[in-house]
Amino acid sequence: MNIKKRPNHKIYIRILRKMTPEQRLLKAFELSEFTMELFIQGLHKRFPDLTSEEFHKLLLERLDKCHNRNY
Repeated sequence: MNIKKRPNHKIYIRILRKMTPEQRLLKAFELSEFTMELFIQGLHKRFPDLTSEEFHKLLLERLDKCHNRNY
């Protein structure tokens, strides 16, 4: 088994523990928004010729797939 080294993980955990619950929630929202932006940019790169309507339909289809997965 190949374990990925995370040299900053302890620092990250220490910072999270110092944050208030409100700060952690705001950080989670910020990361979610950033992830969505990356996802949309990636789709635009893969499908640059789609019309706005086609792109919106594709985006909704892909998001539906993500939200309906069984983990």
